[in-house]
Amino acid sequence: MADTTARTTQATRQVGAQDFSIVERILRNRNAFFIEIREGVELPEKMRAMLISSITFFAIYGAVMGSTHSLWQTLSSAVKLPILFIVTLFVCVPSLYFFGLLIGSNQSLRQNLAVILTAITVTGVLLLSCAPITLFFLLTTSQYQFFKLLNVGIFTISALMGIVFLYQGMKVVSGPEVSGAASHKWLLVFWMFVYAFVGSQMAWTIRPFIGAPGSPFEIFRQLGGNFYADVLRSIGEFLGFLIVR
Repeated sequence: MADTTARTTQATRQVGAQDFSIVERILRNRNAFFIEIREGVELPEKMRAMLISSITFFAIYGAVMGSTHSLWQTLSSAVKLPILFIVTLFVCVPSLYFFGLLIGSNQSLRQNLAVILTAITVTGVLLLSCAPITLFFLLTTSQYQFFKLLNVGIFTISALMGIVFLYQGMKVVSGPEVSGAASHKWLLVFWMFVYAFVGSQMAWTIRPFIGAPGSPFEIFRQLGGNFYADVLRSIGEFLGFLIVR
C-alpha cells in the first residue's frame, strides 16, 4: 500500500513538472514546437500542459495585483485573471477557425486552439516574470493611478509578445503550401486586433483587478465607460499628480 502511494505521488509530481516544463520547450525551440503542432504530435498533452501552466501563471499575477487592496480582492483577482484569458480564447477561436476554412486553411480546430494556447502561455509566463517588478512598486508607492498604468503597460508588452508567438506559430502550422497565403495573413492580422479588443472589453467587464484605495471590495463593478477612456483618464490623473508634486 505504501509503495502504491509513493508511486502515485511520484507520478503526480512528474506530470506536474512536465506541465510546467512545456514553457521552456516553447521559448527555447518554438519552431520545432510549432512543427509538432502541425504534425499533430501529442496535441492533447501539449494543450493540457499549456492550460495548466497559463492558469497557474495568471492566478499568481492576479493575486499580486489584487494584494494592493484586500485579501478578498487578492483571491478575486487570482480567479478572474485566468478566466479573462480563457474566456477570451473560447470567444475568439471559432471565428479564426471558420474564416480560415473559407480562405482555404488546412488547420484543424485543435491545431488552432493549440497555437493560441501557446500565445496565452507565453503571455502568462511573461506576466509571471514581471510579478517581482509589480510587487516592488506595490511596496514602494501608494499612487493608485501609477500602479494601474504600470499594470496596463506590463499587460500590453506581455500580450504583444504573445501575439508575436501566435503569428509565427500560425505561419509554421499553416505551412508554405496553404492556398490563399496572403489572405490567410491578413485574416490573422485582423483576428489579432479582434482578439485584443475582445480581451480589453472582457477585462473591463469583469473588473476590478486591483481595487481603488478606500473603496469597499467588489467582485464586479457596474457597467459604464470603456477600457480606453479609463486608461486616458488614469494618465490625466497621474500627470496631474506629478504636476501638483
